[in-house]
Amino acid sequence: MHAFVEDVAASGGYWLASAADDVWVDQSSVVGSIGVISAGFGAHVLLARQGIERRLYTAGRSKSMLDPFQPEKAEDVERLKRLLGEMHETFIAQVKERRGDRLAEGQDLFTGEFWLGGRAVELGLVDGVAHLVPKLKELYGDKVRFARYGRRRGFLQRFGMDLVQDGIAAIEERAAYARFGL
Repeated sequence: MHAFVEDVAASGGYWLASAADDVWVDQSSVVGSIGVISAGFGAHVLLARQGIERRLYTAGRSKSMLDPFQPEKAEDVERLKRLLGEMHETFIAQVKERRGDRLAEGQDLFTGEFWLGGRAVELGLVDGVAHLVPKLKELYGDKVRFARYGRRRGFLQRFGMDLVQDGIAAIEERAAYARFGL
């Protein structure tokens, strides 16, 4: 299986790409960021200043862990750091297992740092600089066929008629991923 990175495969994107047998990039692709992050905010002081009372009802002691509308609890932070550490170790193990002896010796590749395609090749994070169609034709011959997968766009979508809906969906998706620091 081959993975092709046209622009960015950082963090979770690189984790996915590393599952492939070979990873190909553009010279300016951003690759790496082998680390784990969780970001949030604390708004409990702001709410209190505005006279807003937060009401939260849960079943399960940890269900409201790190709720941004409540003061941060030391045990929640400790648990989150433990989970992030475990996830980072799993990420590192995945990269080491899949990239193996291709990884550069003596380099700490697991700090969350990221690199451009050419340097990623030197570090062994990827196999080379290549583009999808030419590379697959090189590997499998000129008669290789490509099939597109995905939802078919509706008639109106082809003319941009649902631009507002797409914009709202993109904002909602970005907000959901931001919760995890992505």
